[in-house]
This record gives sequence, C-alpha cells and structure tokens, in this order.
Amino acid sequence: MRRGPYQTNILLGGIDGENNVSLYTMDYLASMAKVSFGAQGYAANFVLSILDREWKPDMTADEGLEVIRKCIHELHTRFLISQPKFVIKVIDHEGIRMVSL
Repeated sequence: MRRGPYQTNILLGGIDGENNVSLYTMDYLASMAKVSFGAQGYAANFVLSILDREWKPDMTADEGLEVIRKCIHELHTRFLISQPKFVIKVIDHEGIRMVSL
C-alpha cells in the first residue's frame, strides 16, 4: 500500500434471506453509510440530482428503470465523454439479470 497507494470508493449492495435490500457507500477513508441510491465518479455530478428528485421508497422495477432512462439521457446531454452503451443489471431475490432499455 505504501509504495503505490490509491483511493477508491465503493457502492455495496445486498439482499438478505427475507428479501430486505440494502445499499451502502464507503469512501476512501472507510466512512460507511446506508443510502437509498448512489452514483460515483464524474457522472455522479449529473445523476445524483435526478436520483434525489425521482427516487421513492415504494418504487416498482419499471419506475426504477424509467429513472435510469432519465439518468442516461442526462449523461448523453451534458456529459463530455460519449458513452454510447450502458449495461443495466437488476439484482433481486430471483438473482441477477441484465436488462435492456
């Protein structure tokens, strides 16, 4: 670590045996907090405002995908780097699956 230190942030999510989901964020100083939504990197500057406005605790999967569509549209509109393709994965009690928008 001392020869080549680096900083990293983590979004860590999971589901327990009773279908309760949790999402945590941990920064490079190891401060951890439970969050309802999260984003990292330069894109977070654009995406977090949409998530803050649109997220509701009782959202359905379709409503969540619509929020993701809005986030991707915002990135295509305002972000300097062109990201033509996104990979969206849904994690729930049934497992992990890829979703196309």
